[in-house]
Amino acid sequence: MSSLLKISVVICTYNRAAYISEAMQSLYDQTLSKKLFEVIIVNNNSTDNTKEVCASYLQEHTDANFYFVEETQQGASFARNTGAAMAKAPLLCFMDDDAIADKDYLERIVTFFENHPDAGGLGGRIIPKYIPEEPKWMSYYVSSLVGNFDYSPVATVFKPGKYPLESNMIIKTEDFHAVNGFNTALPGVVGTLRIGGEGKDFFYKLQALGKKIYYDPLIRVQHIVEVKKLTKEYMYRVASGIGRGERRRVLEISKKVFYKKIAEYLFKLGASVILGIKYTLQGHPAQAWPVIQFRIDALKGLIGR
Repeated sequence: MSSLLKISVVICTYNRAAYISEAMQSLYDQTLSKKLFEVIIVNNNSTDNTKEVCASYLQEHTDANFYFVEETQQGASFARNTGAAMAKAPLLCFMDDDAIADKDYLERIVTFFENHPDAGGLGGRIIPKYIPEEPKWMSYYVSSLVGNFDYSPVATVFKPGKYPLESNMIIKTEDFHAVNGFNTALPGVVGTLRIGGEGKDFFYKLQALGKKIYYDPLIRVQHIVEVKKLTKEYMYRVASGIGRGERRRVLEISKKVFYKKIAEYLFKLGASVILGIKYTLQGHPAQAWPVIQFRIDALKGLIGR
């Protein structure tokens, strides 16, 4: 560990040439001194010009601790683990390649851990930045699929079973290694297939060790959402990926837990039908079916379809 560095930021990137510069710039513009943090960009087999964009940015910003590395095993879990292995600071922050951090993002994180020495992990708010604008069919419940996350209006400890999203999460580096990083059996996106739940699995392991995981709504990033990409196929891939990841995670525990998870998903599907009816009666019919479809697709992923 470097005696000077306070925090290492890992950004895994895959075909984000259009947005990766903005993500890096938001970190370059931080209020925290550039001597106190490093940024590790992990390229995960991008087929666009992400690599060239990153190389150009790093050449033009040599006054900051920005690094670039390749990870050829496809999946966010592999890429995040590679970035974490390079990290030299006691705190480890993960941010997405299409996220934009507030200017005081890193300063707030460092201060939070100084003020909460019992914190084993930390998550912050994620605000969707819709381009060009939020679609009419979007609702609070479906927006979680595009990264919307606001757990509490005040700083608090996550309740058991609740946890930060991977695109805005921070842990102590020693705790990251204590749980052996991200489970690569839950790699995230691999080609057109998604097997999610790596963050859930990770934080469940931390919580099992008795670590306190906090949430602070003032530690914020914006997450770019291109509305034209929110096709039925995309939404299915994300929702079914949640179920697919849960299938793999719970089957590692037992078949009994798997069947209980199916019952839970069926209950949530029923609740989504009621919610869809409520949206319709409230004059928002466009928001009704996407809520139900979300739960249908998640169930399909869980049962292996």
